Amino acid sequence: MTSHLLRKPQSQSIGEGITLIQEVLTSDSPLDYVGFKLIDLAVGAVYEQPLEQDECCIVALTGKITVTEGEHRFEGIGTRESVFEKKPTDSVFVSGGASFTVEAVTPATVALCYSPAVEPRPTKLLPASGVGVVHRGKYNNQRMVHDILPDSDPSASSLLVVEVYTEGGNFSSYPPHKHDRDLLPEESLLEETYYHELAPKQGFVFQRVYTDDRSIDETMAVEHRNVVIVPAGYHPVGVPDGYTSYYLNVMAGPKRVWKFYNEPDHEWILNRD
Repeated sequence: MTSHLLRKPQSQSIGEGITLIQEVLTSDSPLDYVGFKLIDLAVGAVYEQPLEQDECCIVALTGKITVTEGEHRFEGIGTRESVFEKKPTDSVFVSGGASFTVEAVTPATVALCYSPAVEPRPTKLLPASGVGVVHRGKYNNQRMVHDILPDSDPSASSLLVVEVYTEGGNFSSYPPHKHDRDLLPEESLLEETYYHELAPKQGFVFQRVYTDDRSIDETMAVEHRNVVIVPAGYHPVGVPDGYTSYYLNVMAGPKRVWKFYNEPDHEWILNRD
């Protein structure tokens, strides 16, 4: 049985040297605020896109790229050949109404993260040196976070982007939490996508997406380069022993605030000594 929340990689050629791996649109998903695209680029390949109503964070996931928007040109950005080097990378923010190109200096994988452009913002390099690195959790609930575009950074008007690493035998996005109600200051409404990678690549993780009333309740075996869509509900990830999990989160909603609500039945986990 195929989950409507799980997207397998598609590997579709969309131009010379450009391979579309993932595409999640508001028009073909249960999402209203978040879009996501993943492309592989051969050396010299140029991807071009005009933005209309959306803003975009261009993440140099692996390899080196040059991003151009109008008079702005960011040459040879990108810091790693694999996400599992576990170091931050460079990104570029582009606001709605602009058009940008991404050219591959080396073979590259690029994540394109979209959300509505609520207000215009200047095109901006988000350098790896400015990405906050945070270690969260304890016991078997530990993960490392790269805050590419957190809500404390006003560079975007609605978009939030973060990377998370979880070692084998650990859970992340855990205890189960959600952010699907516009009830600030207690909780914010944010949709979310998870782009997953595994090391070694033949691995898998388990991710459950479920709501309090169980109108959504799906548990998925998620493999390398899969995407999980989280329109609402709790969304914990469990990583089997021997494998390392990486995922890139894109979040957006009516307000650019990340305020989550822990499932009460499991919140006790946070209070252990």
